[in-house]
Amino acid sequence: MSVTQQYLLDTYRAAQHSAPTPPAPGRDDWQAVREVREYGRFRAVVAERPARGRLRAALARLARGGRLSGGAVVRTPRPLP
Repeated sequence: MSVTQQYLLDTYRAAQHSAPTPPAPGRDDWQAVREVREYGRFRAVVAERPARGRLRAALARLARGGRLSGGAVVRTPRPLP
């Protein structure tokens, strides 16, 4: 049974019992994404890490020539002249 078929069946049952109709599938997807993002920010604050810009900062470190190794930035040595 597809999601649409299940939604139609639930809507029919709700109409038969004079209950409110369920939300349409996919209606609250963006809200769930926002909640997951906010939870990640909350966990970062609890762990005393910056709550925002962590991905951008990591990409900036990589762009400057560092590598990520176990969460720490390891610089590659310069070649000798």
